Amino acid sequence: MGDYQDEPPRLRAGQPHCPHCGLPVDRMATDEHDWVLLEPDMAPLAHVVPPQHRWITRSDGRVTVYAVCPPDPAQRCRVEHRLACAAQPLPDLWPWLTTLRAENGRRARRRAEPAQDWPDAG
Repeated sequence: MGDYQDEPPRLRAGQPHCPHCGLPVDRMATDEHDWVLLEPDMAPLAHVVPPQHRWITRSDGRVTVYAVCPPDPAQRCRVEHRLACAAQPLPDLWPWLTTLRAENGRRARRRAEPAQDWPDAG
């Protein structure tokens, strides 16, 4: 990919937009010489974002995942736009919680169903 002087090159002039929802995004180069779309003007505290979804900007302008646990309480991070994009399905951030939610949904449906009378086996 080459060296980046100030900012990574953009394919089009101006700020890039999400191909799914059309909102502006920050297109940033990663350490792996790839690109990631980040939510613009948003830098939450790192401890409120799951480790594999924390992006920090390095001094050379590229971004990298900040999976330090526990993070520095004052550390800020960036968030991928796909987590905030209303036009894309939300990824499975915590698989065990997704499984628990599905099971609770099944339990709630079973509770709401009328009780069936069992036949007299006699």
